[in-house]
Amino acid sequence: MNIGPLEPRVPDLIVAVVCFALVFVFFAKVLLPRLVRVLAERTDAIEGTIERAEETRLKAERLHSEYKSELAEARRELAHLRQEALEQGSAIIAAAREEGARQRDALIADAQAQLEVDRALAAAELTEGVRHVAIELAGRIVGEPLDAFADSEVVERYLEELNTKFSSRGTTG
Repeated sequence: MNIGPLEPRVPDLIVAVVCFALVFVFFAKVLLPRLVRVLAERTDAIEGTIERAEETRLKAERLHSEYKSELAEARRELAHLRQEALEQGSAIIAAAREEGARQRDALIADAQAQLEVDRALAAAELTEGVRHVAIELAGRIVGEPLDAFADSEVVERYLEELNTKFSSRGTTG
């Protein structure tokens, strides 16, 4: 009898089948449930991570859209503030120009009034100077001093006539 691996003995075959059954039962009852539990935990962990990632992505998208809307609102507010600033600046510039024009007109009016006063004073001094020179010249021509004649009405009337002549020339010419 030829016994080889293809023709096992029955007791060896029974021992092999019993050992296989024990190993199979051990794997089926102890190791396989542990493997299934570990695989289920990993699957849950992976699916949970995917779900959390999806929730995080949705939250990020929501925050991004909120950020965009707030940014758009901020830009609108900035444009509004910029427009208000331009309007206020224009109003301030217009007010400053108006105030400058008012001050310029006041300065011009004051200067004209001062010129009128100075002209009147100069005319009075010139008239007085002309009176003294005329009396002195008349005294030289006559050959006698005419100081007493300086306060007379003749000199006043003569100076008024000269003033009227020069005034009428200035306005017509």
